[in-house]
Amino acid sequence: MIGGVVSVFSFTDYKKPPADLLCFNPLIYHYKNLLALFYAVDEINKYPWILPNMTLGYHIYDSCADPRKAVKSIIQILSGPGYAVPNYSCTKNKVVGFIGDHFSSTTFPIAQLLGIYPYTQISYGATDVLFNDRDLFPSVFRTLPDDYTTYLIISYFLSLFGWTLVGILAPEDDNGDKEIRTLTNFLTDREICVDFALKSSRENFKDGIERSSRKIKKSSAQIIVICGPLSFALSPIKNPDMENYFKNFHLLKNPKDLIYKELVMRFFGCSSGIEKSDKTYEELYKTSLSKCDGTEPLGDYLLLFSQVNTLQMYLAVQYLAAALHNMDVSQGYQSTDQIHRNRHKVHKYIEDLVCPDESGTERECFTERGDKESGYIINNPIIFGTKIVSWNRVGSYNLTFIDDADFWVHAHDIVWKNAKNETPRSQCSESCLPGQKKVTSSSIHMCCYDCALCSEGEISNKSDSKNCMKCPEDSWPNENGTFCVLKEMEYLSYAEDILSIAFSCLSSFFCILTILIFVLFYYKRDTPIVRANNKNLSFVLLVSIMLSFLCVFLFLGRPVDITCMLRQISAGILFSVSISSLLAKTIMVCIAFKATKPGSVWRTWTGVKLPNSVLLICSSVQVVLCMSWVTLSPPFQELDTHSYKEKTVVQCNEGSDLWFYSVLGYMGILAAISFIIAFLVRTLPDSFNEAKYITFSMLVFCSVWIAMIPAYLSTKGKYMVAVEIFAILTSSAGLLGCIFVTKCYIILFKPELNTRKHLLELKNTVLHH
Repeated sequence: MIGGVVSVFSFTDYKKPPADLLCFNPLIYHYKNLLALFYAVDEINKYPWILPNMTLGYHIYDSCADPRKAVKSIIQILSGPGYAVPNYSCTKNKVVGFIGDHFSSTTFPIAQLLGIYPYTQISYGATDVLFNDRDLFPSVFRTLPDDYTTYLIISYFLSLFGWTLVGILAPEDDNGDKEIRTLTNFLTDREICVDFALKSSRENFKDGIERSSRKIKKSSAQIIVICGPLSFALSPIKNPDMENYFKNFHLLKNPKDLIYKELVMRFFGCSSGIEKSDKTYEELYKTSLSKCDGTEPLGDYLLLFSQVNTLQMYLAVQYLAAALHNMDVSQGYQSTDQIHRNRHKVHKYIEDLVCPDESGTERECFTERGDKESGYIINNPIIFGTKIVSWNRVGSYNLTFIDDADFWVHAHDIVWKNAKNETPRSQCSESCLPGQKKVTSSSIHMCCYDCALCSEGEISNKSDSKNCMKCPEDSWPNENGTFCVLKEMEYLSYAEDILSIAFSCLSSFFCILTILIFVLFYYKRDTPIVRANNKNLSFVLLVSIMLSFLCVFLFLGRPVDITCMLRQISAGILFSVSISSLLAKTIMVCIAFKATKPGSVWRTWTGVKLPNSVLLICSSVQVVLCMSWVTLSPPFQELDTHSYKEKTVVQCNEGSDLWFYSVLGYMGILAAISFIIAFLVRTLPDSFNEAKYITFSMLVFCSVWIAMIPAYLSTKGKYMVAVEIFAILTSSAGLLGCIFVTKCYIILFKPELNTRKHLLELKNTVLHH
């Protein structure tokens, strides 16, 4: 036999209940739970393979949702027929387990009383988290999740719509205080503030709202958490047979069902046949009752109400029966007396029950806490006038995996109770737009805030962001600060940069000019002006200058590792060759002058060996430095994301500043030595003023590079490269102009000066001086 405690009647619906009635006014949605128990027991007894050697019965009392009445009902069931005797259990009453109750407030005293006796209890509605304590309630189970799960879903749902300031309306009892505290904690975790918490009777929340209307109107909260405007319910388990059972349920099939008669009296105005009940109803509601034929379709009303707790009642009976069956089979089909004596083992078999989930995978029916995990559905009541005419499913939440991804809501399907059917707004601050973030304000509520623009280099891509996100190094916020855009790549581009075009044209022009001069010198290589000061050095100088102009192209375009390595070492080596050539020329001017004196030992140094050696040795030192640089710490391409906010500089990292300045310093030493020697011999008489031209060329070269260094260090990005290119072009053009322009002029326009006769006259003039 199953002991059952259900909540069907109420104490508080009538304003002035008759003194001789303890419990009255049946609630149809609770009566539906009672019918589910009847249906489940009948179904179990119908199948011979479940508990084959016994028939399952029940002994049911109504708790009337009152703890005192619940305790009295349990004592009555334990006492058996007759008077209820506290602390007494009738051994003839073969109760092996209890179902119920619906409310946590009545389930508590039932569980405490049954804890004295080894009875298993399965509730179909109690959700208080205290039942999770298996030390206090080792044999209490529930066919639905606990309150924490509901609070978790509510808090997530509110945050989903951006409702950060809400009110709470709770029952006017101890449980209501606990619900307010617990729900507030969950809401606080989601940064949702509770502006007010009001309490009202369970039976009439509407009156509670009306009594507190002034406080509610003063609040900026537009959402009140009751179990609406939306409702959360467990995902229903389809049972078409039970639905048909409700649909076809009428009085002719249950002529002795007094509760049914009273419900028909209330819904259809039919006489119950009980004179006292009829008279009380007519006096209270100022109406008269008529006699009905017993075919009134109460089932239509039963199907209007949610199936959730009804199915939980059905599952509770099924689970208890399954546990009894498993225990019966495992112990060899015992008698009812034996099963009754082993009732303390039932909860172990319930813990071992397995149920298939939505995917068909078998899992334990009950969690370690004694409750049953289940999916939730979110219903939207469609209200016409003052009545709910239908429930629209607008979302669900899967509790198998507690994750935000398992929560979905079709917001566009929700019918809101306002004129424009707009989603209500319940915040104490305006939403922060994308590109802004929340900052703490001076309000008493933590969810009240001000909005501030994201800091430089940060974005927020959604409303009401708590923090801004920093853009990657290669990106920068757009104008509104809502998303990151790739920074513009800055370098001397051939296609887009006017500087690159100008440098390309200049480099090409001077390169062609140098080639023409080289060709001219080659064809006039036997003339005095070309032979006067070592024509081979002149050819080497022209080639190095020409390559210097060409190496400008290594500095243009997007740099890569190979161009980064070639640009510096090529410029360093070529300019070292050029300066070494001029140094060799300068030394030869000095030696040539000294060799003109009779019996001078300098005559032995007037050949080509000395200048060639100077050129080779001085150039080789720079080559060794450059090769060591490339080998030990080569330059490479890098992206500079810090110099500019909105663009990335594609540049060359020199690899090692020591090697870079060593190469540059050596070139400067060569230039300084060449300039000093050329300056000292500038007044020495020689053919075609070669020493003076070398002095001028080195003056230009040194001036350009000395001016370049501070300009190079004070700029960044592509303009740093532009400064170096300008220095290369200017110094190369200075060498070309100072050394070769006057010679070209004589060759082309004063050929009479480019003769052996004129050269002899110059020498005589020198000797005369």
